[in-house]
Amino acid sequence: MTGATGTGSGTEDGTEGGGEIRVLVVDDQVLIRAGVAALLRAAPGMTVVAEGSDGEEAVALAAEHRPDVILMDIRMPGLSGIAATERILRDAADPAPRVLVLTTFDLDEYVYAALRAGAAGFLLKDAGPQRLLAAITAVAGGDTLFAPSVTRRLVEAFTERLPDEPVTEAVPEGLDGLTGRELEVLRLTGRGLSNAEIAGELVISEATVKTHLNRAMTKLGLCSRAQAVVVAYESGLVTPGTPR
Repeated sequence: MTGATGTGSGTEDGTEGGGEIRVLVVDDQVLIRAGVAALLRAAPGMTVVAEGSDGEEAVALAAEHRPDVILMDIRMPGLSGIAATERILRDAADPAPRVLVLTTFDLDEYVYAALRAGAAGFLLKDAGPQRLLAAITAVAGGDTLFAPSVTRRLVEAFTERLPDEPVTEAVPEGLDGLTGRELEVLRLTGRGLSNAEIAGELVISEATVKTHLNRAMTKLGLCSRAQAVVVAYESGLVTPGTPR
């Protein structure tokens, strides 16, 4: 694995780290699943609560064990990792797990769909053990793995590629329910700015940016910062090619 992308900066999505991280590992390839699970079991501060081989198992195991982080293979027979992510996050009790989808290619329409469904980030399958452990720890604590602009580039690649697709029900209604400041913070988030950059742009504190973004995400029923970026594009709040 050569990289990963997350969805926030610091605890931008309101998640606090600390304590042992409970992980659910889902992959239809038994050797990959067993290898990842063995690595996590040997790592301090990590507990593998269960292993799943497909999306249906992932949904059932997530409900049963309520993990902090789910490592979700994105392409599986039957119920895909994308559909499983959507169902898990839709039905999860608060706090919802953070889903890290596992993929082979970073600019992948499946990754885009997973972020659209609420995944917290993605991890390339050829990453090394330390990158994997760091990614899980970061996502569990609400930290970013790469700059928000990485998510923007991924989202923009597919909104540009599919310009004539109609807005689907995956885009929450109610942008008009946001305050002017919440709308502006969402727009700047969609443009790939970090909380610190948004604070500088609007001449407000980072804490205030976090408050406005969290309120906007709550109103829109969003699970992650990446999902907020997707909504900003698909709603027309941000258009491909808009300068940061």
